[in-house]
Amino acid sequence: MKSIRSLKNLKGKRVIVRVDFNVPIKGGKVEDDFKIKKTLPTINFLLKKGVKKIVLITHLGRDGSASLEPVIKRFFNISKISKEKVEFFKNIRKFSGEEKNDLVFAKKLAGLGDIYVNDAFPVSHRAHASVVGIPKYLPSYAGLQLEEEIKNLSLVFKKTKHPFLFILGGAKFSTKMPLIQKYLKIADFIFIGGALANDFLKAGGYEVGKSLTDGKDYGIKKIVNNKKIILPVDVVVKKGKKFLNKKVDEVKGDEIILDVGKNSVKILNEYVKKSKLILWNGPLGKYEASGSKATKEVLKAVAKSKAVSIIGGGDTVSLISLLKMEKKFTFVSTGGGATLDFLAKGTLPALKALQ
Repeated sequence: MKSIRSLKNLKGKRVIVRVDFNVPIKGGKVEDDFKIKKTLPTINFLLKKGVKKIVLITHLGRDGSASLEPVIKRFFNISKISKEKVEFFKNIRKFSGEEKNDLVFAKKLAGLGDIYVNDAFPVSHRAHASVVGIPKYLPSYAGLQLEEEIKNLSLVFKKTKHPFLFILGGAKFSTKMPLIQKYLKIADFIFIGGALANDFLKAGGYEVGKSLTDGKDYGIKKIVNNKKIILPVDVVVKKGKKFLNKKVDEVKGDEIILDVGKNSVKILNEYVKKSKLILWNGPLGKYEASGSKATKEVLKAVAKSKAVSIIGGGDTVSLISLLKMEKKFTFVSTGGGATLDFLAKGTLPALKALQ
């Protein structure tokens, strides 16, 4: 990839920067500005090089109907940058040409500037007009955060340290099964948590009650007994209004698994202590339904460990941001699906577009 570090004469230039400010909004205010802060080094770098104007392109929400006003307000509050130097394009998802990667639309976007910079790692797995279309029409470069993402995530498969512990949680089994299959060859241990664990426990013959499962056959039965895979030995279930810690063979048909149990946390923390590389993606419990305790406890253990620690996944990162723990890990990725795709494939559509 060509980096903005290689740019010399930028005086008087208009620069389009694709950012990902798709942040949680509540009551008209930004709840977590982690992603916004991560792009400030790139924006300040360009301003110091004397650019005339920076045009920021982002999406917010899935369908483009959300107003960018809360994001714009927070950006200027924390960046202290003049509004004369930075302007925001409209919510890019408003335009049908974005997701279709319509090249006529991409060419119009390219007309907003002289140079294009991608600093939006979380959408770099999307073949959208503002991600892969604009580079067809302008000199294009990687921003500083995008470079950091690739450099640090590449450590997992280029400079792998052992013992290597991979902690995988959350849901969306279809996106995570390829990772499990790949990292069974690379990692020493894979701890399965979150809704993913429910599918594994079910495949192992355990009752999971009314817990969230994918329901599709991804060949789990073929790998459920692999010695590298570590499953919870106990879980926190919800029964009515009660929360109970139970062994996995004690779960009843009317119960819902919300989190990993106390003994499972102790076991996982022992693996954390002896690991030299820890990769973590996705929470261990149902984060939004009182299922964040195990994730918090294991995060603290990883923070204390001497291992190289690389963490990604929206909910996990939001929790780290909330706990103000970001600096306690080697690297915290801004990506969700992009992190998973890069770890599985070693490249992304946006990276190819910058070559």
